[in-house]
Order: sequence, then structure tokens, then C-alpha cells
Amino acid sequence: MEVLFTTDAIIALLTLTFLEIILGIDNIVFLSIVSGKLKPADQPKARRIGLLLAMLFRILLLFGITWVMSLKESIYDFDWGFLSGHITGQSIIIIVGGLFLLYKSVSEIHHKLEGAEDGENGKASNSLSNAIIQIALLNIVFSFDSILTAVGLISSEPAPKGFGEAALIIMILSVVISIVIMMIFANPVSVFVNKHPTIQILGLSFLILIGVMLLAEGSHLASFRFFGNNEVHSIPKGYLYFSIFFSLFVEFLNMKMKKSSKPVQLHNNTIQGDTDASSK
Repeated sequence: MEVLFTTDAIIALLTLTFLEIILGIDNIVFLSIVSGKLKPADQPKARRIGLLLAMLFRILLLFGITWVMSLKESIYDFDWGFLSGHITGQSIIIIVGGLFLLYKSVSEIHHKLEGAEDGENGKASNSLSNAIIQIALLNIVFSFDSILTAVGLISSEPAPKGFGEAALIIMILSVVISIVIMMIFANPVSVFVNKHPTIQILGLSFLILIGVMLLAEGSHLASFRFFGNNEVHSIPKGYLYFSIFFSLFVEFLNMKMKKSSKPVQLHNNTIQGDTDASSK
């Protein structure tokens, strides 16, 4: 326990907590968009359940870290001439998650901009259980990617003597602290996202970027090579999150300059629709 209070352990905890919060941005965006289509009374519940599931999955994966790392082993090797590689458990999970995120993001953009209204309230998905299933499925992928990144960060640094035994505790603490922080800000962030149509579309665009990043990362884990020499590389997360924050910064400037203008209405804008209905 003494190791947990050393300078190295505290720095590692702060670093991992910050990393988990940054990696959790995609989780918050997805939660905001999925929960935004629910009834107002169900939205906080969906966000709480989603974040608790995220914490549970991450902690379970940390306790099963040996199994997670064993998924690096090749399941199937292939060489089709134009494409070669070896499929691993890790690559399958990441690639399937990326495809699901791309499908979900493009479908949501289509529905919000020009899709026909579904259901009696005009909601594409107004079931709490349906929303939680979607959140749980994507949480598995987000959690998997988050844990692999955290383990890679811990492994890349030379550990001080006795630090190895405390590494698991530090990673669990960082997950718990980051989820608590995200729970505090999840509600105001979700209200803000669902209240501003451009932020919704930006958020869905970010999810497309993250889906592409997951596909590239999964392909890299599977060592995909095109025509023998062209290996697929992962996309550095720093580039992705810089583009996200820069886009948000530009949008905040636009919102500041056009504060008085009325925003366009998207399909399934539950919060705005309820506000308009209550004002009548």
C-alpha cells in the first residue's frame, strides 16, 4: 500500500484518470445522442446505467487482463495475394465495434436530417431497454480500447520497484474516478448536445471518426497488409481528439456570433419538442 502514495503512483493515477476522461468523450457523445431520443424522465437513468456499465466492463477487463492480452494470439492466418494478415480476438472486437459505430452514426445523421419519422412520437428508438442494449454493446468496445490503451501506457514506462503489484489498483482507481467525473458532467453535456442541432451533427461526425479509428486500429492489430508491403497503421488518438476539440472551438465561436438566430430543427429532438409543447 505504501507504493500507492509514492510520487510515481500519484502521477500514474492522475495521468490514467485524465486519459480515461479523454477516451470517455466518445462514450459521453454516444450516450447523449442515444438517450436524447428517450422520454425526458428516462434520459438520466439511461446515462447513469450507461456510465455504470462502462465502469463495470472496464474493471472486469482489468481483472481479466491476462485473458485480454491472450486475445493477441492469432486465430486465423491468411494470404489472399492482395491482402494478408492474421485475425486475433482483439482485432475482431475492435473492427466489429468500429463497423457498428459507423452504421449507427450514419443512420442517426440520415434520420435526423432527412429520415422519415418513426413511431407514434416520431422517435427512432424510444425504448429504454433498446437504448441500454445499444449502450452496452458499444461500451464493451470502448472499454476494450480504453483498457488496451491504459495497459500500453503503463507497460511503456519502466516501473519502479514494487510498482507492478500496485498497477492494477491504480488502473481501477483511475477508472472509478473518471466515471464519477463523467457522471457529474454527463447530464449538462447531454442537455447541451441535444439542445443544439449543430453539436448533435458534430457529435455524430466525431463518432464516424472514432469508428474509422477503430477500424484502422483493428486492422493494425490483425497486421493487415495490402499487396505484401503496405501495412495498415493505427491512427494516433492525439490527432483525432485535437480535431474534435478544434471543431468544437470553432462551433462555440459560431454559436457566440449567431446567438440570436433560431437553430434549425432536427428530427427526434426530444428536448426541443418537449420545450415547445410545454410552452403552448
